[in-house]
Amino acid sequence: MSQRISYLVVLVGAILWGTTGTAQTFMPQTIHPLAVGASRLAIGGFSLLVILLIMRKIDFRNWPWRSTLYAAISMAIFQYLFFSSVRLTGVAIGTVVTIGSAPVFSGIIEWLLAKRRPTRVWIMATALAIIGCALLFLNKDGIVVNPVGIAMSLGAGLLFAFYTLVNKDVLDKVDPVPAVAVIFSMSAIMLMPFLFLFETEGLMTGRGISVVLYLGIVTTSVAYILFSAGLKRIPSSSAVTLSLAEPLTAAILSVIVVGERLTGTSWMGIAMLLGGILVLTLSGRKVKV
Repeated sequence: MSQRISYLVVLVGAILWGTTGTAQTFMPQTIHPLAVGASRLAIGGFSLLVILLIMRKIDFRNWPWRSTLYAAISMAIFQYLFFSSVRLTGVAIGTVVTIGSAPVFSGIIEWLLAKRRPTRVWIMATALAIIGCALLFLNKDGIVVNPVGIAMSLGAGLLFAFYTLVNKDVLDKVDPVPAVAVIFSMSAIMLMPFLFLFETEGLMTGRGISVVLYLGIVTTSVAYILFSAGLKRIPSSSAVTLSLAEPLTAAILSVIVVGERLTGTSWMGIAMLLGGILVLTLSGRKVKV
């Protein structure tokens, strides 16, 4: 896989993530978001793991367990912090702070740990995307600035950046599909208690099951496999910046499918988000990763 294709593969994975919000609108609203998160990880991870075990396509000899455990813990705590921040400070602020801070944290972590200084292209693309993300969400009503919620959002952004970095280490030793299967199965086990702590009424209905299956298979298994496959050949900071295609996709689908209306400021944010993503994707070239 060429590096240009790797950027596009990561981008497609992020676009699939962006369908999550729209899909959840078809789910009974009695189900707690964190219960949904635990369910999608369980379906996404366990289904892949069972298939691989049956086909004998997974080999645990010389498996990078330390990096895998770090990745699993990061993803599990990310779910808790992100959904909790949204409850405390609202969808707009929680999403902007989490998604906007992740690329910055990723660039800093790469600079400190991998000794890879951010490139001018990455800085320009990330700045455009973050400003676009802010314009897209910050003009919405019902914004609540809760210090604890902001702290949780920043923690979620940091954990997603850290997950991407340690996942890259896992991918240096195993293929994307087994990596996703094991990491998400471990994360799902960590989140299982939340299925008993939060409201799950409606989860076992036809609509609830169909939406959770879509979330688990398409927006978790397939999306993270694509993200991981591309991550093998591009810097983790670039992959995290490309993940900003998630809110871009969510905003567009909210207009097309859900029927929401966006203001001129929101459309300006979409244009800047798209511009930042295009700058990074079209500039894909050989770099040491």
